[in-house]
Amino acid sequence: MTKLSVNINKIATLRNARGGQIPNVLLAAERIESYGAEGITVHPRPDERHITYEDVRQLAPRVKTEFNIEGYPSRDWLDLVIAAKPAQATLVPDPPEALTSNAGWNTLQHGAFLKEVLQELKSHGIRTSIFIETDLQLIDGAKDVGTDRIELYTEPYAAGFAGGSEAAVAPFERAAAHAHEIGLGVNAGHDLSLENLAFFAQHVRPLDEVSIGHALISDALYFGLENTVQMYLSKLS
Repeated sequence: MTKLSVNINKIATLRNARGGQIPNVLLAAERIESYGAEGITVHPRPDERHITYEDVRQLAPRVKTEFNIEGYPSRDWLDLVIAAKPAQATLVPDPPEALTSNAGWNTLQHGAFLKEVLQELKSHGIRTSIFIETDLQLIDGAKDVGTDRIELYTEPYAAGFAGGSEAAVAPFERAAAHAHEIGLGVNAGHDLSLENLAFFAQHVRPLDEVSIGHALISDALYFGLENTVQMYLSKLS
């Protein structure tokens, strides 16, 4: 079964809006795990506008499922990840000023840089993933630079889902199948929701993990956190 990793950035955003420790990021992560999620994802950015570097340090020994740290591989980010030793590090090509992740890596253009970063992470026993779009040539490039997995950037699927789910999911089906053929694991994330997740998971195979934050935390405002995690898990079963 595809694992659900919950991105808790939005919980930190709410906390930071007021200051203090409410809502408590550590407690939220523990509760999310207890409700059945198989992973916790964070994406610390240089301005620490949601998850902070100190959050990552405190979460590292407390997360009992898979801990996934996303981000642009600056030296500061790499040092943080290496110290935290998560199960997985996901490289995302977003500049510091980006509001949210909005593109995948060009693994051909940035191949030498990615290879060096991936080798460093893997030397510390950390599984690696690259945030990427569905271009098969770029997926081949991901294999060449030495990543363990790719994470498919799913905003185009989410945007196209209402207009025709078969057409929207087709590039992701091809990409996942191709990645599997060349020996890469497949994750996915960005704008997956209760409305579009089940169809995606049924068609994109194999699919090791989905990382979901904004939609899940937003749904939790209406349905409650425990119930919402269960609802998302049901879409993957």
